[in-house]
Amino acid sequence: MFTPTGPTAVELAVQALSSTQRGYDLLAPKFDETPFRTPPRVLDAVADALRPLGPFRCGLDVCCGTGAGTAVLRGLCRERVTGVDFSAGMLARARASLPPEQGRPGPAWVRADARALPFREAFDLAVSFGAFGHFLPAERPGLFAGVHAVLRPGGRFAFPVAAPPRPASAAYWALWGFDAAMRVRNALWRPPFVMYHRTFRLPDVLADLGRAGFDTALLPLPALGTRADGAPRCRLVVARRPG
Repeated sequence: MFTPTGPTAVELAVQALSSTQRGYDLLAPKFDETPFRTPPRVLDAVADALRPLGPFRCGLDVCCGTGAGTAVLRGLCRERVTGVDFSAGMLARARASLPPEQGRPGPAWVRADARALPFREAFDLAVSFGAFGHFLPAERPGLFAGVHAVLRPGGRFAFPVAAPPRPASAAYWALWGFDAAMRVRNALWRPPFVMYHRTFRLPDVLADLGRAGFDTALLPLPALGTRADGAPRCRLVVARRPG
């Protein structure tokens, strides 16, 4: 599952027994050697879906981690690109992985909690990859309202959502088991480490986006394949701030 240069079982255990922020600070040096990093094919599929919606001037990667999504923005946005994350360790890795390009400055890196973004109507496009499991459902409306506030009128907030595994499949039970283990861990150990896979249900997410003031659309990502019934394996949620 991990490369020889990835984190050891002991290192993952230490991370899991830390707070969410401290855990990612510890994991940051080896994060890109784990399956937790968003795969390039997902990044490419999202970029292909967003490109016809542009051009975009300024972009924000919410919960940027080591900068995988920020690299996507750099290919889509003509001007400023910013990554925001609460982990200093992840931001350090992102800064090292995306240096300035010839004739263009590197991304700006901001350490902040995504639930309290320090911007106002500054971006045309915001993206996020693989971070929503770190937010409890009750936190989601505030998170979406904050992203709405940092977008200019007409700006878009986009993120991929995979189709849920079918009940009784191996993937279904793997995710169920992971979430159950996390709930037991957080009931018995402090500080909590928030990471759940089964709390980000698409109908609830669309409702929360609507309450935050977004108009939403779903775009299939055909490059990521289809299920047996012909439905896409992954869709791109595109939430637009009216204006």
